[in-house]
Amino acid sequence: MQWSLIPAPVRSSQVVKIAKVEKLFLSPGPQPNGLQAAPDGLWYIDQRDNKVYKLDWKTGKTLFEAQTATDRSSGITIGGGYLWIASTYSCEIHKCDLKTGKTLQVLPSPGAGINAPREGLPDARRTGDHGLEWKDGKLYVASPPSQMVHVMDPVSWKELHRCRVPGFRVHGVAWAKEEGMIWTADTAMGVVSKVRISDGRVYDMFRVDATVEVHGMTIKDGVLWYCDAESRAVGRLNVSMDPAFG
Repeated sequence: MQWSLIPAPVRSSQVVKIAKVEKLFLSPGPQPNGLQAAPDGLWYIDQRDNKVYKLDWKTGKTLFEAQTATDRSSGITIGGGYLWIASTYSCEIHKCDLKTGKTLQVLPSPGAGINAPREGLPDARRTGDHGLEWKDGKLYVASPPSQMVHVMDPVSWKELHRCRVPGFRVHGVAWAKEEGMIWTADTAMGVVSKVRISDGRVYDMFRVDATVEVHGMTIKDGVLWYCDAESRAVGRLNVSMDPAFG
């Protein structure tokens, strides 16, 4: 008896989504690496000059800038009346004055370590965290070395929870519309995933075409914004927020 293989039908619901990248303007600094949406402008931290900027949403014009004491930073958010910045190469989280950028408190990175692709290399070094978010009085910290999102009490600096996220270089993070869900960007793999924080379960994902690297990420009016540290581009990731698989 001969058997023939009949290919399974391809369901349209299994098509992987690819974001349409809309580049809007270039950052004023040399290497934008973290984003945070706010009603009064788009905040970002620059990895090269270590300055914090606030930009006009439509034009990219600089509305505010300040030097920080951070080292090659990769994440920024606003919460509790303060700026929070992930100082990646000093393995610290800086709590900063919102009006001046001055550091008020320095806290250890919860996920500091060696990134997985660097393990075993002679020049491997410990680095710290990347994307940050704030919600309900808690700081959410995305860390490439641990491949986790760490949920921190900003007062006691105790870790309240952690969840593993897809990929090996988690970077930008942004809140999803669903309660308890967060978007996480893996810069190296070019994939953005929607993750349930309670257990790390993945509910959606989309790809970003090569040459575009999602470093910082935030969300405004239901649309994800990104910055690319290599090209200085700042813009939007236009993609359906409905899962494309069954």
